[in-house]
Amino acid sequence: MAKPSHESGPRLLALELWGLGDLALALPFLRAASAQAQVTLLARPHAAPLLARFAPDVELVPLTAPWTAFHGKYRLHRWPWTELRRTRALLRERHFDVGVSARPDPRDHALLAFVGVKRRLGFNRAGSGVFLTEALPAPARPHRAEHWRTLAAQLGWALPAAAPSARTGRRVVIHTGAGQALREWPRERFETLAGRLQTTGWDVTLLDGHGGDLMRLLDTLAGADRFIGNDSGPGHLAALLGVPTFTIFGPQLPELFAPQHPQSAWIEGAPCPHKPCFDHCRFAAPHCLLDLSVETVAPRVAAWLAQ
Repeated sequence: MAKPSHESGPRLLALELWGLGDLALALPFLRAASAQAQVTLLARPHAAPLLARFAPDVELVPLTAPWTAFHGKYRLHRWPWTELRRTRALLRERHFDVGVSARPDPRDHALLAFVGVKRRLGFNRAGSGVFLTEALPAPARPHRAEHWRTLAAQLGWALPAAAPSARTGRRVVIHTGAGQALREWPRERFETLAGRLQTTGWDVTLLDGHGGDLMRLLDTLAGADRFIGNDSGPGHLAALLGVPTFTIFGPQLPELFAPQHPQSAWIEGAPCPHKPCFDHCRFAAPHCLLDLSVETVAPRVAAWLAQ
């Protein structure tokens, strides 16, 4: 565990228990907070290489929360109760002065209260404000990054805006994976798109989600001039590294989760009355995503690359 170096500030606990993209959106807050406080992050173990690269002064307490599973999340008899009790005891020993969660999630808010955090900031949902000492109004812009920005402002900190990219090369990284299958545009369509880009002089690297080496992924993304991929973590990591991104959205909404880079662009999936979807699709297949053909996506990508 990395130890926070800002020893004179308050002890702050931040919660981000979900995926890589969610964690990437939290990192600007964590970097700013580590200059003001002794910061501990409660997150999945995959946060370790990201903190080492982007926020080395933030301490990680690893936890894979059972309620973040996509299937069977409330089979309580299968929860790791011993690990949960151990983590609760560890956090209570820290006597945190401040705790924050950018999610309007009652489970986060209850957790902040149960580990004894004195000042608890978050966004009320379904009555979860009873667990908070400061229930903040939702920001006007619903993007998750704005929730972190609102928390920082409440604590008296300013988060810097992302700067435009100065990358002028022709290296494109295309990532075909996603945390959920219903967010994956078919790989063969990515391959067709990659072939078209190569014929117009772009140097294309095609990745999928099966490598498992996060440090290698970060190095590959850092060397890119442009990124193309699904609504998934690698796009957010690319934006965090200063790489403009193009995202192919399906069941989720760009206004909630588009990568935070001033030169990022996207294409929305076909209309569906049930969007946004998170854990599952009501249909046999995510038509909102599958109805996007190469002929639809390729011109939008070409226009973005030409900017």
